[in-house]
Formats: sequence, C-alpha cells, structure tokens
Amino acid sequence: MKFSEIEKEQWEELRPYLDTCLLPVTGMDGSEQPYEATEWLERLRDIMDLIEIPFKGRIVTYPACHYVTSSGSFSESVNAMCAGLKRSGFKYVVLVSANPALELSCEEADLWIRPNEDGHIPEQAFVSHEIRLLWQSQTE
Repeated sequence: MKFSEIEKEQWEELRPYLDTCLLPVTGMDGSEQPYEATEWLERLRDIMDLIEIPFKGRIVTYPACHYVTSSGSFSESVNAMCAGLKRSGFKYVVLVSANPALELSCEEADLWIRPNEDGHIPEQAFVSHEIRLLWQSQTE
C-alpha cells in the first residue's frame, strides 16, 4: 500500500495491520542521463513489486530517496529516516535499492533488499523468505 492511499481517518484503524514500512533508495548520484534514470526507476519498481504485491495489507511504501550524497552522510540520513519511521509507529523498516553497489550503514533498518553484485534482481522466493523470516524472528 502506498503512503498516499491512506486517508487520515483510516490510519488509526489500519495501523495495527500495517506494521512494516518499505523505504526505497534508488541509489542515483545525479550524473545519470534521462534514459539511465528511467532504467534505475524501472529496476527499483521491479524489486519493489517483489515486496508490495505479495505483502499488500501489511506494508506501507514511503517516498523514495532517489539521490545519494557522500556515503557517510547519506547513511546517517537514511538511518535517521528509519529511526523516525519507527518512532512514528512502524515496527519494521525494509530498505530496497536498485543499486547493487550502494553501501549503507543503517542499524535502524531491519532488512535490506537489493540486486546481487552482478546486478540481478533477487528471486521472489528469496525476498518472501527474508521478509517472513524478519517477521518471525521479531515475534519470537
């Protein structure tokens, strides 16, 4: 479910069921040509579909962080965003990126899904397993 699909009046009723936030991180640096930016966004969409479609009803997708700044400050920013999302009521934050080379140090994120080193998008079974494992391990 996209953040924009949730009305103010619905939130308190839906909140107990929507305990996981999906935070997309495209991983572009601003040097991309228009067609390259399109490719990045298409890859991000494809990875997000592996999460959003099968887990609709439990995950809220927030707006994407598209552009990476220097790695240290960007990691700190993403970590702060994850912490803020948890303070706002989400139990879990899942980062998803289209950039296999993006390195983040983000202790507040509970899971990070991205392409492998060769740039291949993870398999649906792997993504589903990782998310279910996250939810199971946190309830035990």
